Amino acid sequence: MIEKRWNIDITIDEQDGNTRATARLHTPESDRLVGTGLARCNPSDHDVPEIGDELAVARALADLSDRLLRDATLDISRNMGRDLRV
Repeated sequence: MIEKRWNIDITIDEQDGNTRATARLHTPESDRLVGTGLARCNPSDHDVPEIGDELAVARALADLSDRLLRDATLDISRNMGRDLRV
């Protein structure tokens, strides 16, 4: 069995009640896939930075997942000579 390891680096930036996260996938072939996620604190809510971090990171990972699925679908399409779209 061949084991592969892919890593994801997540960075979080907070400014003025806004949290932005980026999730970058690192594979042996590439590190070009990046997902982003945003979270904003409602002015009427208590400012709990951990919640903003969690939301932004979850959204960044979901975005990265969507991008990876699109790439895989395009690769399948090219490999089979068909036009498959997600």
